[in-house]
Amino acid sequence: MFERLKSVVKNLKREFTVYQLVLKDRRTPRLARLLLWIAIGYTLLPFDIIPDFIPILGQLDDIIIVPALVILALKMIPKEVVEDCRIRANGAKQGINDLR
Repeated sequence: MFERLKSVVKNLKREFTVYQLVLKDRRTPRLARLLLWIAIGYTLLPFDIIPDFIPILGQLDDIIIVPALVILALKMIPKEVVEDCRIRANGAKQGINDLR
């Protein structure tokens, strides 16, 4: 169970690094950048569009809106940009691991 959780956290960190690189890449369309920034902003906002005290819907908005924005943005970004960023993210992680 602990190993599975470690794996999930590691994958999330890598994906976050990929999204950071995608945002910085000039080949990323503006609308895709905007959607990624909205997803980040929505995650960090101190309030929700649907308050959490509303049963079920309050928690579902976070679980549905943010991933939907990220998925939509990734569909707009050319595949080669995402792949280049994944390679760069893996290379950056490899460099950090080499230092340890």
